[in-house]
Amino acid sequence: MGNLPLRSGDVAVITGGARGVGASVVTKLLQCDMHVVIGCRDVKAGQKLMEGLRVSGVTSGSAECFPLDMTSHASVRMFAESVLQKCPKIHVLINNAGIMFVPFSLTEDGFESHFAVNYLSHCLLTHLLLPRLKASSMGRYTNCRVVNVSSCAHMAGTIYFDDFNMKESYLPSAAYAQSKLAQILFTRALERRLRRETAPVQAHAVHPGVVNTEIFNGTFFKRSQDEGALPVLYAAVSTELEGKGGTYISNCRVTQTGDLADSEELQEKLWTAMLMAGKLCDKPSVGSHCKPSMYIQSHKERRVSSCYVVPLQQAGSNK
Repeated sequence: MGNLPLRSGDVAVITGGARGVGASVVTKLLQCDMHVVIGCRDVKAGQKLMEGLRVSGVTSGSAECFPLDMTSHASVRMFAESVLQKCPKIHVLINNAGIMFVPFSLTEDGFESHFAVNYLSHCLLTHLLLPRLKASSMGRYTNCRVVNVSSCAHMAGTIYFDDFNMKESYLPSAAYAQSKLAQILFTRALERRLRRETAPVQAHAVHPGVVNTEIFNGTFFKRSQDEGALPVLYAAVSTELEGKGGTYISNCRVTQTGDLADSEELQEKLWTAMLMAGKLCDKPSVGSHCKPSMYIQSHKERRVSSCYVVPLQQAGSNK
């Protein structure tokens, strides 16, 4: 995508940023001189990444890591609370964490794991951070961004509205495809609401390509992690996309999605089902503030407060 833009003082939040494509995205965001907040299940992996970047000579930007378990809505809420307390502004949210082709299991919230990790937990995180994103955009020359890392596998997906968990006929590949289609449907529905209220935020979905990461567990791959990071970075910071929200990006260009992903009816149906099934917000409005359900509130004692910070820029930086 050419030279990286300088985004000094801007803040990016990324899930699953300690390994794979996410780690490469973090590296490039730091090279843009951004402050990067990493959410990952293994905080030690985040520590190792940041220390390695400093040793390798990446001195621009700064980064910090908070624990985040995408199989738990309680953990997502705790992560969002930590981010909001730490970051007065958020300019980019990259929903990157994901799983692929895993055996059937239900999360503690009762959702099939692909649907929960790849889609529903990211919807919750987006709703929780969106007011801060909108407030951070005011007076800027560019809109803030929500980037959902999806996949071309969405073209093989369908949404099982009668059985999101696919208990009757579970196939890992079908569950993965459903979650990736859901991400794009969410992106389009979110973008429509943002435009309706003229909010200074835009949403994009990205296919990073078939990349050599742990998620494939030795499966055939074509692209390096750095190559897979480029479309994600393009969606997050490229000025070429200004005012072009709702797009699906592959190979650093806007690309056509599958037919189901284009269905406004399906987008709205899933949006409503998402709010009901996930109990994400009290009101189905993009601008509403989410409040924890009674179930989530009862788990607040499980909060993990550990945080690891490595200032990658020279001493004296206020980021």
